[in-house]
Amino acid sequence: MTNEMLEKISLPRHIGVIMDGNGRWAKQQGLKRSEGHKAGAKVFRTICDYAAELGIECMTFYAFSTENWKRPADEVSAIMNLFRDYLSEAKEREEENKAKGMRIRYIGDRAALPEDIVNMIDLLESRSADKHSITINLAVNYGGRDELLHAVKEIAKKVEAGELKSDDISLKDIDGNLYTAGLPDPDLIIRPSGEYRLSNFLIWQAAYSEFWFSDILWPDFTTDDLDKAIIDYSNRNRRFGGV
Repeated sequence: MTNEMLEKISLPRHIGVIMDGNGRWAKQQGLKRSEGHKAGAKVFRTICDYAAELGIECMTFYAFSTENWKRPADEVSAIMNLFRDYLSEAKEREEENKAKGMRIRYIGDRAALPEDIVNMIDLLESRSADKHSITINLAVNYGGRDELLHAVKEIAKKVEAGELKSDDISLKDIDGNLYTAGLPDPDLIIRPSGEYRLSNFLIWQAAYSEFWFSDILWPDFTTDDLDKAIIDYSNRNRRFGGV
């Protein structure tokens, strides 16, 4: 996208992406599903870098849901190894990411993740915590309903401790106990691959999100496609329930 185009449009502050279609892409290519996830991981890196160039404040990528554990064990293992590869690469690219002001965060329930991955996540988050140009959220073992359950439990603890009265619980209390606390709600959610549903992704935060759907499989998604989604978003009239 040219600077001239950027001056004419309104950029979304926060974009959510459901990275879908890796397995189908691999099947079309006559490859194993794991190869589709590898191809999708490369696109993820490309889109992260491009979003930083555009000046997007936050990107949240749906990488592995709480339901994805139901997939074949070899596929789950391959995805976990991809996370390890990405975390290792992110560590190697630390100076480059710092220069871009890239803050990296992981949202989701870490309890079920392998210990070495959790340790790598903790290290990467702490070392990029002071960067604020763009926040990259990678949703791993994430589910929107699970996130809400986690928030309710945290609020219940405060009520039990006498720190909060049940009648005083507000929307801000729920927002403040979500994995995305402190971040703006997604203005735009992108889902490629021809599916038209949220699939348990940011279900609280997406109350007034704009959606952009495409038949493109995630490994074929390009920066031009992101441009199209953003331009389409900028032409919409967001009323948030008003007139």
